[in-house]
Amino acid sequence: MSVKLNTRQVGDVSVVDVSGRITLGEGSSALRDTLRDLMAQNNKKILLNLSEVSYIDSSGIGELVSGFTTVTNSGGNLKLLGLTKRVKDLLQITKLYTVFDVHEDEAHAIRSFA
Repeated sequence: MSVKLNTRQVGDVSVVDVSGRITLGEGSSALRDTLRDLMAQNNKKILLNLSEVSYIDSSGIGELVSGFTTVTNSGGNLKLLGLTKRVKDLLQITKLYTVFDVHEDEAHAIRSFA
């Protein structure tokens, strides 16, 4: 199964619900394109909901870091929501868990943008 992305607005925050696998090829390019589109539309507050992500490879991790850098350098803010144990472990092993602002609760994550 490849990745599916669904974007919705909660106030001034763009929530991107991600499900499936973020892997080399279609998965990581779809994520990149979605983040670029949001930035092009001047959406500076982005919350990636990864609670339905079943697998992420090194290319997917690279895309998360690249997206984070792009959004931050453009004056935006990118946060992560609902990491599965596998994704959380991967971010901790790669020492990236401290780079991202990670939340478990969507309402709390939305409020943290204020």
